[in-house]
Amino acid sequence: MKILLTGANGMVGSWLVSQWAGSHHVILATGKDACRLDQTLFTPNIRYSSLNIQNKDEVNKLVESFYPDAILHAAAITQVDDCETNKSLSYSVNVDGTRHLIDAAAEVSSRLIYLSTDFVFSGSGGPYKETDPTAPVNYYGKTKELAEQFIMESGLHWAIIRTVLLYGNTPLTKRNNFIYWVKDSLTKGNPIRVVNDQIRTPTYIPDLVNGIHLVLDKGAQGIFHISGEEIMTPYDIAVSTANFLGLPTDLITPVDASSFSQLGQRPLKTGFVIDKAKKDLNFLPTPFETSLAKLFQ
Repeated sequence: MKILLTGANGMVGSWLVSQWAGSHHVILATGKDACRLDQTLFTPNIRYSSLNIQNKDEVNKLVESFYPDAILHAAAITQVDDCETNKSLSYSVNVDGTRHLIDAAAEVSSRLIYLSTDFVFSGSGGPYKETDPTAPVNYYGKTKELAEQFIMESGLHWAIIRTVLLYGNTPLTKRNNFIYWVKDSLTKGNPIRVVNDQIRTPTYIPDLVNGIHLVLDKGAQGIFHISGEEIMTPYDIAVSTANFLGLPTDLITPVDASSFSQLGQRPLKTGFVIDKAKKDLNFLPTPFETSLAKLFQ
């Protein structure tokens, strides 16, 4: 299969590239900037090209020259507060960029797989099923909801994969995430304040990557929720991580989200019901304690 990947420099994109190295797939990994991935990942079946998805002509030219069987769209501005401060840019990337890929996919009859988020929901009634109505409470969520709507109305062979609060080892991008922030802070003896009034079903990055592979390999269509199963607050995650590592939990103070000054509102109760992914894709998430053992073994 020929697969064009957007967002290859990101956490999920870098994991996907590493998993595809040496596979039978032919991969064109793309990102807006120069490649930040380890060059050892690039085998004869994988190459990298810069791509600005905001530029319709550039998208059309690259898609028509590569002629992919599938486009896996993982590129986005995901920082919630950045989307609030620069709505024009976030719309251009998250919505217009997606529309450009939709149009290009239609020209070459490519499948389109889109990576989305729990932030399309209001947070008033989670965990959510795929059929639950969306109602985002911040601009990031609104751009992802709009992009989803354009995909669903496109007439393409499409799949939307929503996920929740990613964590895991991401050395290929040198990007930190919540689990490692907790570990590093507590190891240094720094007290931390962690939200305890938001619930999520945190997602181990290799599980999401596996879910994406399942959607691709099975030719699945529709919306799929891919996450862990355990309902946890960020405070729960921090305490569990500290306990696993033998670090002091008395340095962790639970707080309400309202104690932080953030431009973009975060939904309080999200998380996913993943019954559809388990039934249709044979997806099985890694238990949280098991994922900690894998991360820190």
